[in-house]
Amino acid sequence: MTPPERIHPPIAAPELEMLTAWLEYHRATLLIKCQGLTPAQLCERAVPPSSMTLIGLVRHMAEVERGWFWGIHHRENAAGIYYSDDDPDGDFDNVAPETVEADFAVYETECAQARRVLAEYPDLDRPSDRIRRDHAMSLRWIMIHMIEEYARHNGHADFLRERIDGATGE
Repeated sequence: MTPPERIHPPIAAPELEMLTAWLEYHRATLLIKCQGLTPAQLCERAVPPSSMTLIGLVRHMAEVERGWFWGIHHRENAAGIYYSDDDPDGDFDNVAPETVEADFAVYETECAQARRVLAEYPDLDRPSDRIRRDHAMSLRWIMIHMIEEYARHNGHADFLRERIDGATGE
């Protein structure tokens, strides 16, 4: 994995630029938390009894990127990459050192797809074609939700990383 460049979001900027910058910041943060670890360490369930792993978080966020941005672009719900109705926690449960490299590639692909959607549909007030809770979500809501989702899981990644090798940091 190539070390990501994590750029601090601007203090003042138009709303879409600000939200995009924060989303990119959190994407980079998750990858930084994974840097320098072996595939086995990335698959380590370091905070029992939780089944969470660093690579599980990466896989989960690939699912989240796909799930929210796919609905805007393709006007339908996306099929799970790692999970299914029969295996709802497959993104977290079915990790293996042998697939870590491929898991990072899937994550990068889903982030790239999300960036293309944002470039194609930059109107934050545009409702998605995906209905959730009986409402179409605006792109603004989706962007804020994505930032929240990353922030929460980056906190999990902090604990996992510290338990694996003692590394701490932003």
